[in-house]
Amino acid sequence: MTRAVVAHIHRDAFVHNLQCVRDAAPGVKVLAVIKADGYGHGSVRAARALAGADAFGVHCLEEALQLRAAGIVQPIVVLAGFFHADELPVMVRERLTAVVHHPFQIEALSLFDSGEAKLDVWLKVDSGMHRLGFAMSMAVEAWQRLRACKSVNGPLCVMTHLACADEPDNPMTGEQIRRFERLMQAIPAPRSIANSAGVLRWPQSHGDWVRPGLMLYGISPFGPQVGVGGMLRPVMTLTAPVHTVNYLKKGDPVGYGAAWVCPVDMAVGVVAIGYGDGYPRHVEPGTPVLLRGRRVPIIGRVSMDSLFIDLSDIPDCRIGERVTLWGEGMPIEEVAHAAGTIPYELTCQLTGRVRFVVE
Repeated sequence: MTRAVVAHIHRDAFVHNLQCVRDAAPGVKVLAVIKADGYGHGSVRAARALAGADAFGVHCLEEALQLRAAGIVQPIVVLAGFFHADELPVMVRERLTAVVHHPFQIEALSLFDSGEAKLDVWLKVDSGMHRLGFAMSMAVEAWQRLRACKSVNGPLCVMTHLACADEPDNPMTGEQIRRFERLMQAIPAPRSIANSAGVLRWPQSHGDWVRPGLMLYGISPFGPQVGVGGMLRPVMTLTAPVHTVNYLKKGDPVGYGAAWVCPVDMAVGVVAIGYGDGYPRHVEPGTPVLLRGRRVPIIGRVSMDSLFIDLSDIPDCRIGERVTLWGEGMPIEEVAHAAGTIPYELTCQLTGRVRFVVE
């Protein structure tokens, strides 16, 4: 038996989820967001599986260069744009698209001599999230200045980002969309608004480009709602082996702090995964895992290298049997809810001890 914690990456699930995007937003181009190492799934793995997307979105130049070094040739949009003018020659050479969201970037582009080549850019405006983007009152001027830059090809698209699209009853999303559409009456360019939640719940946000992230990985953008009614398929299934089985007496404490005590004589499994692998330390006792296709609860506190499960219903569990922590049959949305966090954080925080297998 090996300790190996394994993240199984299901390539066909990527393909299925991309088709769900196409079905939800027909006739619209898809920028598949694979930043943060593909939300922890592996950016190169994601890019290869999502080759049918029209372009890929990453956070920064370094992430884009990793894809190019791996032979990914599709268009890549760098969502944070460039942090310094020194990045511009590299972006032109590697045929990257930079998102421009701040006046300093336009100043740098106005001084940049790109030679015969030009840099593709998208313009980002702030419709209410107040993170990145030009204020609505500055957006037309920014668009005009970009068009005047000799080094710029475009802007090819104007984008904004929705702050509350994962809350279907929140009126802010409708207001953001209306502000953006009013602005675009003065800017004759393609539009991009929708994230995953926008794709699924706000068809008026689809525009010319959608930018799905979370739903491509088979995860619902709507909190603990699982897989959006079963439409999406989880791309990652995280498993680990049972390291040992202990037979404990009523009153025996389990784990750090002796915080959990056996209510009866019982079998307790020790599973070889913990927060050192990226499993969340703060899940509540009772959070389920899957063993032999059956849900069994976590008990005690999660350790760095292991966690405990209640084997009362499976007392004949054998050492080496594999437990599913999340993925097929065990929704990551449920685990995230039990840990008081979001699925993004769970997949992104897996550590180098986890072995990835593409299936």
